[in-house]
Amino acid sequence: MLDVEQLKKQAGIRACDFVKDGMKVGLGTGSTVKYTVIELGRKINEEGMRIVGVPTSIATADLAREVGIPLVELDEVKNLDIVIDGTDEFDRDFQLIKGGGAALLREKIVAQQSAAMVVVADDRKEVDTLGLFPLPIEITPFSHGITIERISQLLGCNVTLRKLSEGALTTDNGNYIADAHTGATITDPISCERELLQIAGVVQVGLFIDMCDAVILASENGIRTLVKPNGRLG
Repeated sequence: MLDVEQLKKQAGIRACDFVKDGMKVGLGTGSTVKYTVIELGRKINEEGMRIVGVPTSIATADLAREVGIPLVELDEVKNLDIVIDGTDEFDRDFQLIKGGGAALLREKIVAQQSAAMVVVADDRKEVDTLGLFPLPIEITPFSHGITIERISQLLGCNVTLRKLSEGALTTDNGNYIADAHTGATITDPISCERELLQIAGVVQVGLFIDMCDAVILASENGIRTLVKPNGRLG
């Protein structure tokens, strides 16, 4: 039986099957997508694949450069052929919770400019109802305590400021992350996202609505590809 890390590696590599020569590729963030980035670098160096990448975080940019993936700014290319990213949860409607790696704002900007989105995950991320994984919400540092109170009142749950040993975690964009501990109660993620975005201190919400087209799912039974019916890859 393969361990979780080996399954993540297999799923990350399998996602590269969606990448074709000449594509503009969004490069996600996380422990599974790193294997996608490494494999794409191998294809460039050993097989002569020609792609350019747009990273969703500083960490991904550093890894992509290390393995030899040419990088461009999203403003330079405007639109991408595909983005490959991880997820913290996904439901049967292919709706996602993302932001465990604190890169949700950049990830969502890249995803909305992509013609398709492929997610790599292990089967622990598959849920009936979103929310068991605390919902990440990127907020402004200014009056962040008030913003957290407003989020808590709206959702009716405990909301915590994500911290490191030296203080509040700061995103690549200079913002904070609030984690909403809703439990598995987000049955209407569309309304949840819309209402949260009406709070002035909220920059972006870690709900990715109608963006995911396929999931490369790793489990102890092997790797499966789940394709969204009527999605852009269906």
